[in-house]
This record gives sequence, structure tokens and C-alpha cells, in this order.
Amino acid sequence: MTTLSYSSGTGTTPLLGDTIGASLDRAVAAFPDREALVDMASGRRWTYREFGRAVDTVARGLLAKGVGKGDRVGIWAVNCPEWVLVQYATARIGAIMVNINPAYRVHELAYALNQSGVRLLVASTAYKTSDYRKMVEQTQGDCPALQDVVHIGDPSWDELTAAAETVPADQPAAAQAGLSCDDPVNIQYTSGTTGFPKGATLSHHNILNNGYFVGELVGYTEADRICLPVPFYHCFGMVMGNLAATSHGACMVIPAPTFDPSATLRAVAAERCTSLYGVPTMFIAELNLPEFASYDLSSLRTGIMAGSPCPVEVMKRVVAEMHMAQVAICYGMTETSPVSTQTRADDDLERRTGTVGRVLPHLEVKVIDPVTGRTVPRGEAGELCTRGYSVMLGYWQEPQRTAEVIDSARWMHTGDLAVMREDGYVTIVGRIKDMIIRGGENVYPREIEEFLYTHPKIADVQVVGVPDERYGEEILACVIPRDAADEPTLEEITAFCRGRLAHFKVPRHLRIVDSFPMTVSGKVRKVELRANFAG
Repeated sequence: MTTLSYSSGTGTTPLLGDTIGASLDRAVAAFPDREALVDMASGRRWTYREFGRAVDTVARGLLAKGVGKGDRVGIWAVNCPEWVLVQYATARIGAIMVNINPAYRVHELAYALNQSGVRLLVASTAYKTSDYRKMVEQTQGDCPALQDVVHIGDPSWDELTAAAETVPADQPAAAQAGLSCDDPVNIQYTSGTTGFPKGATLSHHNILNNGYFVGELVGYTEADRICLPVPFYHCFGMVMGNLAATSHGACMVIPAPTFDPSATLRAVAAERCTSLYGVPTMFIAELNLPEFASYDLSSLRTGIMAGSPCPVEVMKRVVAEMHMAQVAICYGMTETSPVSTQTRADDDLERRTGTVGRVLPHLEVKVIDPVTGRTVPRGEAGELCTRGYSVMLGYWQEPQRTAEVIDSARWMHTGDLAVMREDGYVTIVGRIKDMIIRGGENVYPREIEEFLYTHPKIADVQVVGVPDERYGEEILACVIPRDAADEPTLEEITAFCRGRLAHFKVPRHLRIVDSFPMTVSGKVRKVELRANFAG
């Protein structure tokens, strides 16, 4: 009898019915003297008692500014403690935090502010080449809903916290008492490859539970210290990182404002972190540091890799050389809060390197034929769909675009091609739009990439389809060499593949590159690679 590609997650731990503020209150009460937050750049530290007070100060400051339940508060900043304080303060009083990508320029900022109706914006002043203050000034006249701007690290931030004194100390708790866990708490703009980004609207129930169960599956307790070089404006940082930490009384460690491989490993060593997060390209950068062996990473036991599938060879080094024997692979998307599947701490190396795990407790996943919508047998490729507490409320004020991805039965259609194995573990084989059709054969780039990662001259590789008159599409391998002085040739790669890959999967074109175009959440922009090399 055929087993269908459907799986539901079971577990003995029930879903949380709390708001994010109530969850934080529990952690403060249980672990008042344990460290909650450490910022390496500034040297500042907060215990849970101090962190709870700091959150309430920012919450009272927002109340003093007239921010109330349902009002949108934008956060446009690199990773810093104030980002985290705004996250929990808005949740405490029922405001909806709007995450704005720090890489946005003026027109993108204006779009996000207007589309979500941000009333108050908290922004960095400047970072590297970005003058946030100047860009905010350029948009203010075009954003009628925007009433107030607070810049982190300048007098306007001090004014916000000083304004807290005008609001009774019990007001945040009173505001929290009027909230439901199903209220919206967060809007995250997804980086679409075409058109304007969409504002995925997430509830307390969505993201608190997702952070909690991700943390449960990696075994977090109050003894854990989590190094977070991933961006807070994305679910990876603020949900899988911050909410996983606070729902277990663990400590959040910010190694630097943006990703820096040396700063990350310094933070792990100095703070004796037990967990480290990153997308595969981050781990590759850390492992390739000339001074990598000088860092004491022996405190690590776990961590999370997500954003894109991890090359097998990279995972082997992370386990062996970074001491992360229990590292988890997570898969998901912003619209699902974000994690749908995850490997488990006791999974063997094959499952940890060959799959993105199995469904989380209290969620469902299935793999369907993209044309007919029917669930395919296990072992066959199709579109991955997920359903349960994690599925977003919808795209902010865009019911039509919401209906395009969430069907009438509340299944979220991910757009990812996946295979569910007989054991229920899921392998992502690409995006529906990334699949290469060469001469009538469906080719999944991921399979070729995994194989080419084992070539001794290749440090990183991405495979895309480019137009071809004879076959419709041909296969192009974009390669970052291990040694710039010893680049692989197309002939070498062809010989390496011969007899080991089907002939129609062997790359016919090769481009040597220094880096890949990336989204800010760490995913390679294959659409840009195709455009660059289509000629």
C-alpha cells in the first residue's frame, strides 16, 4: 500500500496559550539573576530582572508617546540591545512591530512605512555606508501616518526612556492584560523576487510557540547561551533566537551589529556560548578564517543552520571542528513563523546532512503535485505545504495575495519542491521556479550542488539553468574556488561528474565567481545569477 507524503507532528508538550509578554514575565520570575542579554560591541549586560525592567521602561515610553494596541511601531536597525527591547516592549503593550530590513534604501523604506501605516519609527542613526537619519528625513514628508521618529544612540532614545516616568509603572501590565495570544504582534516584509514585498502578519501565538518548540527540540534550558550573528529583523534572529531563548530562560548573545565571522567566534569563546546560529555561508566563512583553530569553541554543543540547505562537507566540519554534535537543521519561511521541519538532537549524520528534518509538534506538512493539488506518494517530488498554529494571519491588508498562498483549508503553499522520505524526513530539492527543465528532463540544482561540493577545488557552488536553443535550458555551475590560484576548469568538472551523475545533470557551462548575490536573510539570489550569466 502506498504511503502518502503527509505527516503530522505529535508531542507531549502542549502549545502555549500566552502572549509574548506573559512568557517573558515567567522567565523573569523563574530566573531573575541569570543573564538574559549580552552585547559584545558595547559591553552591556542584563540579567532577566534587569531585562524585564528595561522592557517595561521602553513600553512605558511608547505609551507616553501615544502608542497603543494595534498601532504599528517600525524598527529599522542593525542588531543591538535596543532592537530586542523594542521587540518585547511592543509585544507587552499590544503594538505591532514592523521589521524593516536595514539594507533598505529610501523608496523601500517609504513603501514599508506607508503599507503598514507605521506610527512611530525606531531607527539606527548610521551604520557603515547607510545614513539612516538622512534617509528617514527624506521619507517623512511622504509618510502621513508617521508621527514620531526615535534614533537609537541619540537624545531621542533617551527622551523615549525618560518619558516612561510620566506613565504609571503598572500600565504595561494593564495593557498586556487586555491582549489575546491571537492578536497580531509582528509584520515582516518578505523579500520577493518580483513586485513589492509582502508584509507577513504574525501573532503572539504564531511566533511564541514556534520559538518555544524550536528551543525545545535543541534542548534549551536556562543554562544555555545562544550566539546570534543572524539578523533580528528576520525570523531567524527574533523568533528562533530571541523567543527561543526567553521562553527557556536562556541568554541571548549579540556578537556584532552585522555578521562578522571573527567577532562571532570571539563571542562564542569569550561568553562560553553553547549554541551558534547561522546560514551555511556564515559557517563556511567562520571555518575558512585563517585563525579558526585559535578559537576555543569547546563550550558549543548545538546550534541551528537554516536559510538554505547545508552542504554535507560543511556540516561534517561543523560537527567535528566546532563541537556542534547536536546542531539542528531547520526549514521554514517567514509566513510560517518560520520553522516547519527540524532535525532532532539524536538524529544521525545522514539525516542531519541529507534532510531538513521532520515536522514540528502540532504542525502538519504534505507534499503535493503542483498541478493537480493531490498528495504525492512518499519518495516523489512535489510542492511542500504546511498547516497549523504557525501559519501567518495573512499579508497585511492584502487579502488577494494572501489567498494566492493560503488555500481554503488553511494550507500554506511554500513554493518549495520537496521529497518526503519513507521515514517522514523531508528533503528540499529546490524552488518550483528554480527547477531546470533540460530537454524534457526535470533537473534539481540541489542534487548537483551537493555532488560538486565534494570536488577538492570547489569551496562553494550554485547551479542555475540558462537559456539554450537546443534543450530549452542548460546547466550552469557558478563556482567559488578554494584557491584563486588553482581554479577548476569545465573539463575537470565534466570529468569529475562523468559516470557519477546522469549525463543530463552534468554542467555544460562554468563561471568562476568571488561571491554570490545574496538576500539579506542569507539566501542566494538565483534569479540574479541567471540574469547575470544568461548571455
